[in-house]
Amino acid sequence: GLLRSDSIPEVGEDAAATVSMTETLSEEERDELRKELAKVEEEIQTLSQVLAAKERHLAEIKRKLGINSLQELKQNITKSWQDVTSTTAYKRTSETLSQAGQKASAAFSSVGSVITKKFEDVRNSPTFKSFEEKVENFKSKVGGSKPAGGDFGEVLNSAANASATETIAEQTEEETH
Repeated sequence: GLLRSDSIPEVGEDAAATVSMTETLSEEERDELRKELAKVEEEIQTLSQVLAAKERHLAEIKRKLGINSLQELKQNITKSWQDVTSTTAYKRTSETLSQAGQKASAAFSSVGSVITKKFEDVRNSPTFKSFEEKVENFKSKVGGSKPAGGDFGEVLNSAANASATETIAEQTEEETH
């Protein structure tokens, strides 16, 4: 018949296989195949023309609606993103990352609490207390009598100012002698 179940050789296949196949066809079968080939080529040509006309019509409709390539690209990206976000794999990954973020946040919070606690421990340590007392004593000797219990930053500022004042006084004495 017209349509044989034998495979048609693809481009680049063995030339001997092609020659042996054409030798087995009768002249009548070749004529029928040539007619069918012409008919299929004509149908392809017609379909190509119809497709081109449809594409022109589509472009005209889009132009009238004000749809341009950039808008289409945005819509395609949006649709693709929606497709991705609706997949099970994306949802699972999103949940996993969310949980990891929550755990990391809790860990950072915990680290902050530990650091704060360590600073409090240092401030309450005997060594720090002794240092603080020495600064207080120095302050009272240099800066006069201010009630004890000021904040540590004030104590350091006062000590620095007193030290600077003392240095300036010494320089003035040296210059006058």
